[in-house]
Amino acid sequence: MNIQFAIIKERKNPPDRRVVFSPSKITEIQHEFSGATFKIESSDIRVFSDEEYNMEGLDVVNNVEDCDVLIGVKEVPIENLIPNKTYFFFSHTIKKQPYNRALLRAVLEKNIELYDHETIVGSDMFRLIGFGYYAGLVGAYNGFRALGIRDNLFNLPQVETLADLNEVKSELDKITLPNIKILLSGAGKVARGAKEILDHLNIKQVNDALFLTAKFTEPVYCVIDVMEYNKRRDGKVGNIEAFYQDPSGYESNFMPYAKEADFYIAGHFYGDGAPYLFTREDAKSPDFNINLVADISCDVDGPVASTIRPSTIADPFYGYDAQSEKEVAFNAEGAITVMAVDNLPCELPKDASEGFGEQFLKHVIPAFFNDDDDGILERARITKHGKLTERFSYLQDYVNGEE
Repeated sequence: MNIQFAIIKERKNPPDRRVVFSPSKITEIQHEFSGATFKIESSDIRVFSDEEYNMEGLDVVNNVEDCDVLIGVKEVPIENLIPNKTYFFFSHTIKKQPYNRALLRAVLEKNIELYDHETIVGSDMFRLIGFGYYAGLVGAYNGFRALGIRDNLFNLPQVETLADLNEVKSELDKITLPNIKILLSGAGKVARGAKEILDHLNIKQVNDALFLTAKFTEPVYCVIDVMEYNKRRDGKVGNIEAFYQDPSGYESNFMPYAKEADFYIAGHFYGDGAPYLFTREDAKSPDFNINLVADISCDVDGPVASTIRPSTIADPFYGYDAQSEKEVAFNAEGAITVMAVDNLPCELPKDASEGFGEQFLKHVIPAFFNDDDDGILERARITKHGKLTERFSYLQDYVNGEE
């Protein structure tokens, strides 16, 4: 079976330098799968240059209309969608995002078979690929950068000015931290990335019992997951599977941690209907001690009350005044300093692209050549023959404009 893949140019603004496959990764794919050929749509913003793809013997072209499967990162502008093709990109439609309703309609009208990177899941329905690990790395680094600038302790450079993760870690080697207590929520790829930064800094990890009761003479951190920051309303012992199925009988148990922590890194996944970690009222409490939040999850007006808007790579920090519930300067007296950049992996495009490509090769490419033996494509397919697939039929009212 022969399939012509295309790596498409990223056209969304602001520009995104990431790409699904590096030049060397495409060469690896073509060695492993003789039926796979690639064309690279020319781009002057991609982290790997046209010349680097040429040097690997790959075709760099201005037109990919003769390709079968078109692979990108961000949403493709409607006017650039080629009818009757198969596309992979982050569509940001599966949660019924209003700003992309027209995009999904156009996909259906143009008879495009759409796969969203977010919908690529295993048989257990957990995501197989994503940029979360790199978001965690950059988000934690940015949190320390905010701390250094705000408190005049040190001045870390922006990640986007550094070549790769090794340079990021080299910059961290130059700083000395005060005796702060750091809280990290989550257990997935985002939290793993953030934890790698904490461990690189040689910050001592402590369990939650110690974190909640002890005083320390060195920086420490504690990792909490769903059953630590939530509790059953009836006082019984919680169960994580039951929580995921129905969180309505639970309430937040975050405040004991908020009383002790100075710096909070939000690396959790927030499910609809779950309790907020802390509310605006919680943040008003005189016991609320957190004064710096790196919200990698970045759910605006959601479970982390201080996140009132996304921030940007160019201007990553702002302040949240808990009493007025308003935005203030990031270094304003008494404010919670917030880092809520919503496209963090863009700051580390080379590493993020290489890591993403590794996962895509492992989980997705084989499905095209083994009759989708593991059901990867079947589960991930959002549209086919101009209609929503069964798994995504819940989006029909969204497409119709009824929701």
